[in-house]
Amino acid sequence: MRFICIYVSSPEVAEELISDIFLEIWNNRKQLTNVTHFNAYLYSMARYKAISYYRKQHIEQVSLDEIPVDLFTSTETTPEEELISQESLERLNKAIDSLPARCKVAFKLVREDKLKYKEAAAVLNISVKTLEAHLANAVRKLRDSLSEE
Repeated sequence: MRFICIYVSSPEVAEELISDIFLEIWNNRKQLTNVTHFNAYLYSMARYKAISYYRKQHIEQVSLDEIPVDLFTSTETTPEEELISQESLERLNKAIDSLPARCKVAFKLVREDKLKYKEAAAVLNISVKTLEAHLANAVRKLRDSLSEE
């Protein structure tokens, strides 16, 4: 009881946690024959119960419905910059769509789907070196097309 009171400020909560520990020990009594140091096991259980109690309390206290959300507080961008960024993204997507078919598929597998080169090469049934050539070609064409705009 004194040990759990170190972690938990309320004696009532400490008593509740102790009763949970004893119930868990009783339910798992057949597996306790493998425990060589029962006191250490008991103290560890008490510590973990106290920690899980605090985790549970923290989760219950935070309600996302009550927190006001401002979309631009954590970013340093303005709505105008967001619009410019969105336009740049649209230009990039148009440039990707204008790539040759194999280059486009290779680029999307590696860059968008986050596949490793070996996995993407297996999907396309080509060698890794051929995939690298397709990607280099795609990046070069994208760079050229975006620099023109």
